[in-house]
Amino acid sequence: MTILLYIVILLLSFYLIAQVSDRFFIPSLDSISGRLNIRSDVAGATLMAIGSSAPELFIALIAVFHPDGHAEIGMGTIVGSALFNVLAIIGAAALVRKAFISWQPVLRDTIFYLIAIVALAYVFFNDEITLWEAILLIVIYVIYIFAVIYWGRFFKYRDDAVEIEKGEELKSIKRYRLFRMLIKPLDLILNITFLKSKHYLLNFIISIMWIAFLSWVLVHSAIALSEILHIPESLIALTVLAIGTSVPDLISSVIVAKKGRGGMAISNALGSNIFDVLLGLGLPWLIAIIIFNKSIEVKSQSIATSVILLFGSVIITFSLMLLRRWVIKKPTGIILLALYVAYLVWEILGVLTG
Repeated sequence: MTILLYIVILLLSFYLIAQVSDRFFIPSLDSISGRLNIRSDVAGATLMAIGSSAPELFIALIAVFHPDGHAEIGMGTIVGSALFNVLAIIGAAALVRKAFISWQPVLRDTIFYLIAIVALAYVFFNDEITLWEAILLIVIYVIYIFAVIYWGRFFKYRDDAVEIEKGEELKSIKRYRLFRMLIKPLDLILNITFLKSKHYLLNFIISIMWIAFLSWVLVHSAIALSEILHIPESLIALTVLAIGTSVPDLISSVIVAKKGRGGMAISNALGSNIFDVLLGLGLPWLIAIIIFNKSIEVKSQSIATSVILLFGSVIITFSLMLLRRWVIKKPTGIILLALYVAYLVWEILGVLTG
């Protein structure tokens, strides 16, 4: 019964995070970028990346500051989410509709994603994260932002931007009557909590508070399930938390792909991963090291192995797109989704047999 309760809490928390991000956080960021007159590609690589990756970032922050030391949950969520983004999201986008990809932004994001993975492997090498290693990850992300700004001057490409109707990616799950009954009170609470769209600055602050609270709930639920089921926290983070926080991105990418913008879905998946690895891990580590005045210990073999899988997944994905001459079809999607399923089976069997 206790396990069922925690599962329900996880599901409702995932739903609330998706609602807060989709209905309030990302629209408020969009309004802020418009008010500041930030270019769309720069806003996408900065403010929009924060919007789509905020749950992973806050989970990493809360996990690293947990008094009992559960930093592996934050790392596992981000690494698992990165694998989900590359294999499952791009695979699903390929299944929905054939897409012609602009190779220039994909090449840029692939290069920086590989650099991010190499940097992550480097900071894992000594089983502890130092101040300068945390700074290194953040500096690489700053360089990536400059690359986004100036890349188009050297490599011309078409902007695949497309507007997604607010709340569109969540409409389908509301069709289920039982789930609709469960979430109706939650929707009412959100409607009371937030203000009208013109108060986007206040909604931005309220959104951060909601995401921080829900991330705290997710971290504690993951710890509780780990103790009840006697399985590593990193496994729950790599699978349950990673998939749960990435499902809204999956649905959004499928919607974008249906509109003939599969290239945008791929760029968003890679760009979100760059943010997750460099800032989603680098920033919490930097803050924790400064506050506690000591290095962050890293002792998760499964996460270290997943870093290798990250490298392999992006190489395979890029190679498939290159072989297909920057056109992705259903066979590509099937291969990527099969690889992700194989990864999940491998992780689970590793725990059961270990």
